[in-house]
Amino acid sequence: MAVNLATLVYERVKQDIFDFRLLPGDRFTESEVSERVQASRTPVREALYRLERDGYLEVMFRAGWRVKPFDFRQFEELYDLRIVLESTAVRRLCEADERPQLEALRRIWAVAADDRETEMREVARLDESFHATLVAAAGNQEMSRVHAEVTERIRIIRRLDFTKAPRIETTYQEHSKILRAIAQRRADQAVMLLRTHVEASKAEVRKITLHMLHEARERSSG
Repeated sequence: MAVNLATLVYERVKQDIFDFRLLPGDRFTESEVSERVQASRTPVREALYRLERDGYLEVMFRAGWRVKPFDFRQFEELYDLRIVLESTAVRRLCEADERPQLEALRRIWAVAADDRETEMREVARLDESFHATLVAAAGNQEMSRVHAEVTERIRIIRRLDFTKAPRIETTYQEHSKILRAIAQRRADQAVMLLRTHVEASKAEVRKITLHMLHEARERSSG
């Protein structure tokens, strides 16, 4: 029961970080979390140490806990790693004899405008699945494992890319073009489209994150 409760606390605090209810640099104590989530100190402590291991929190010596400040350089390095992994996967897919996963992706992304998903969280989930499926389809399990780790570490900011309708529309268009280039076995074009797509997302996410952090701090100090 304690393990299950610790997992619930973990998800609750992580969601508070994702939704900017807990801002980068904010400090708090285990007692404050226990009171907020109505849980005892043991599962709370377990959840907080798990969040620390995952890179979301820092434990402060005799001063409680702190939400880890955003390290934009690290995020950009992780995006660069994504590009390396996904570019390699796309090249392999262009050379593969069979690519059954691509048809399932086309049914999601190569659709008419009226058939597109518009809910932000669902688009973010589908986008993650698109890129993960490309890497998995290349057939290298270690690449998929590393890609999944990268995806988890950038999720806190990556999902912000879909807070505006034009970005959702652009994502549908760009995913469709990438799939078309792979289907036509145009490796150089597919890699170029993929790199441009991820770079644009990285730039947009950084801009939105800085803006949202500013707004959140203004609200908390007001």
